[in-house]
Amino acid sequence: MKKKLTEQVVLFASIIKWVALSTGIGIIVGISTTFYLKILEFGERSSNYSYYFLLLPIAMFLSVLIVKYLAPNAEGHGTEKVIEAVHKNSGKIKAAVIPVKLVATVITIAAGGSAGKEGPAAQIGGGLSSVFSDIFRFSDHDRKKLVICGISAGFASVFGTPIAGAIFGVEVLFVGSMLYDVLLPSFISGIVAYQVSSMLGIKYFHHFIEFIPDFSGPLFLKVILAGVVFGLISFLFIEILNIGKIISKKINIWTPLKGFIGGVLIVGLVFLFSGRYLGLGVDVIHQTLEGGKVVWYDSVMKMIFTSLTLNFGGSGGIVTPIFYIGSTSGSLFAQIMRLDPAVFAAIGMVSLLAGAANTPIAASILAIELFGPSIAPYAAVACVISFFMTGHRSVYPSQVLAIKKSESIDVSLGEEVDNVKTDIKIHKTNILKKGLNFIKKKKEKGGN
Repeated sequence: MKKKLTEQVVLFASIIKWVALSTGIGIIVGISTTFYLKILEFGERSSNYSYYFLLLPIAMFLSVLIVKYLAPNAEGHGTEKVIEAVHKNSGKIKAAVIPVKLVATVITIAAGGSAGKEGPAAQIGGGLSSVFSDIFRFSDHDRKKLVICGISAGFASVFGTPIAGAIFGVEVLFVGSMLYDVLLPSFISGIVAYQVSSMLGIKYFHHFIEFIPDFSGPLFLKVILAGVVFGLISFLFIEILNIGKIISKKINIWTPLKGFIGGVLIVGLVFLFSGRYLGLGVDVIHQTLEGGKVVWYDSVMKMIFTSLTLNFGGSGGIVTPIFYIGSTSGSLFAQIMRLDPAVFAAIGMVSLLAGAANTPIAASILAIELFGPSIAPYAAVACVISFFMTGHRSVYPSQVLAIKKSESIDVSLGEEVDNVKTDIKIHKTNILKKGLNFIKKKKEKGGN
């Protein structure tokens, strides 16, 4: 009995410890994210004129320049670097990353670079959590947990989704596994960061879908088909990102000049197609969720703009582009299948996140927080199917593979997604064997 009571006392002390620490991280990240979002909003307003995107080559040049010489770890789309830090450096992130990431992202997005705002928030949150850990000399294990809290708090305070943000932080590190020991601090830091940002004036987008069709067999089959389609689109997006990475590596010049070239390419595409693929693209996302029609190539063009921006040195996140691609793909799917475009734009938004980022649980919860509970059954099914259809790949190459998505695919568990090699092995299942034996017996009876 004494040992049992001792165990409960230790667990209670641990709960108190992590409630206090995660609350502190939530406050810090909430304040810092609010500051970052306000500056980003000011930057977008300042560049609100017709040909602002012509400054993009110079903006990407400057973005690469300051990252290269002040904080090389600030390159890319934020969350990826935090995942890498957790897996390889016990969550240690240099303090210089925080201001450099903020400035580089504002420069990129304000000039029209196609990127998101959540990755930098996660990296800033993770960086502040790491600095906090170093100041108070926490262990490597505790630092990792606090940095994960920083990811959760950053996501929650950017999108106004505290529960999905908390789950995202503990789900995004591994493909097919969650860190349950970080659930409590992640929830608390996400909730606190969201509340702090809300109190400081950040307004959030929650678009509750008022009309959800009654459940029916044909509709459910179409939702399943949509999940398959969104998984294939996630796969395509990851491949386009990889192609952009390969092309960028083959251009062997001074990296700031490479950023300038990337900006020139994007400007050329704007003149060829449209400016609707620049920046965050929030207006297009809103349009799809209101039931507005889209151009059939919207999602593919957003993939190309995002790949060029991030692979040629622009700074920013990747989740907002995922939302854009998902909502436009969902709207197009609905137009083809003669379904409600607003409903499937919402399902597409979260399903692309589930597939591309390998976070089906966070994406399913995100659907409820953004669009209301009525859409939950459809969104959850599409999210899980998209997660499986994307395969063993991710927009976050540093994710560690924890499961096989099929027993017929041989992969090495424990490897980073970027290093995973798949080997297809088709086995005759028991069901197939039974079916063949049944047919054989029928033929034998017929012969007799």
